[in-house]
Amino acid sequence: MWFLAVLWASCLLMGTHAQSSTSFRRANAGNGRCQYTFTVDSPTETSCPSPGSSPEMEALKSRLGLLEALVARLVGGDTLSESSQGSGSQSGLQDAYNQVMGENAQLQREKQSLDRQVQDLQQRMEELRQEAERLRSRPCMQQPPPRVPQNDNSFRPGSGPALSHLVSRPVNTRGDKSSLRDSAWHYKNPGYQELTAVVTEVSAPNLEGPTDISGCGDLVWVQEPEVHRKADSIAGKYGVWMQDPEAKEPYGPEMATFMSWRIDAVGSEVRQLFGYENMDQLSRGFPTKVLLLPESMVSTGATMYRGSLYYQRRLSRTLLRYDLQSESIAARRDLPHAGFHGQFPYSWGGYTDIDLAVDENGLWAIYSTNKAKGAIMISQLDPHNLEVKGTWETKIRKTSVANAFMICGNLYTVASYTSPNTTINYMYDTATSLDKTISVPFKNRYRYNSMVDYNPAQRKLYAWDNYYMVSYNVRLGKQE
Repeated sequence: MWFLAVLWASCLLMGTHAQSSTSFRRANAGNGRCQYTFTVDSPTETSCPSPGSSPEMEALKSRLGLLEALVARLVGGDTLSESSQGSGSQSGLQDAYNQVMGENAQLQREKQSLDRQVQDLQQRMEELRQEAERLRSRPCMQQPPPRVPQNDNSFRPGSGPALSHLVSRPVNTRGDKSSLRDSAWHYKNPGYQELTAVVTEVSAPNLEGPTDISGCGDLVWVQEPEVHRKADSIAGKYGVWMQDPEAKEPYGPEMATFMSWRIDAVGSEVRQLFGYENMDQLSRGFPTKVLLLPESMVSTGATMYRGSLYYQRRLSRTLLRYDLQSESIAARRDLPHAGFHGQFPYSWGGYTDIDLAVDENGLWAIYSTNKAKGAIMISQLDPHNLEVKGTWETKIRKTSVANAFMICGNLYTVASYTSPNTTINYMYDTATSLDKTISVPFKNRYRYNSMVDYNPAQRKLYAWDNYYMVSYNVRLGKQE
């Protein structure tokens, strides 16, 4: 009886409205059992509703139906039938669906941004790994400590230290007292000396007067850098920018002093060549011409000359001449025995094994070979078919200098790419096959100079210094 009473009371509790009242009382029956008494208003069977007929149950079923519909929509399930949802629930489901899709799109954008950052970091890690391997494989040569010259700013044999890794030829037919001669160097002993650098000032008289742009001479002075533009993204951390000193149609001769070209060299597929009508357009970042190179280039060693872009093809020692008028490859040739893909780069890296340059005498290639054991080689090239016309071997390591360029047939090297106050520290004359140490002050304002090239028409050095495209006025004269 007590079980039926409980069941009956539960039924009444579920079926009654909020105003119905019930009471419950427990007492000892006297025989060791508890007696439970329920009192319910209107205790008729008709007051216990049939299963599923309660308004609360109907509301609960409705809410469960809406919840099931929402789950089905979110996981791609079937669409609810119109009988199971009203217009209000449809609007709520659509709002929830739109919110989820918006959050998904935002997550996708954040994932793409993170993927790009990861790729940039992986590329930088690869460059650092290759630099570490190169440093580990570099031999160490023990040398006696250098002696500092006393009361004499000139370099003389036996009287003072050489600049790091610089050694002149054993015979100086010109009797140039500023050259460094090291008795330890012989052709039969091609070892290099690694000595401490000593920087001395080189006098440059009459620097306040007008620049003489006629004729050739030695580099005696480099002006402070002038900034023209900063690159927009990580792809422009290093690159190459230039002007054609002997421009041709359709970009010359009237545009020879104005048309500028730029290539961002960061990335595995470097193929875009941007052209700017004048320096103002370059500084504002508005190219008037964008060309897509047929074959990908590598490093910052490209140059512009006589209406063509000259560059090194990626992962090879092949040189290409890209004709701007026809927008096609006009010539190709392998540079004999030249190192590539990180064998003999400049000290900053960047696969700068082959550096092409232009001066008053024409087109040049600066590189090294296994036979030269890392020493800088200079070859003059035919600008039409890239044939080698002549080759010279210097006595300075390519990996020990930051960059190099040609002026009037002379090779010049930059000592450091990170030091804000460094020097142009070495000169090799291809006309006489003589070399010497020099010390022309040079500024790396932004401390990561990855490209230095000379323009004979403008008589300026063009450089790419840590996202910044800069230029330097120079003065030629006679080295004292």
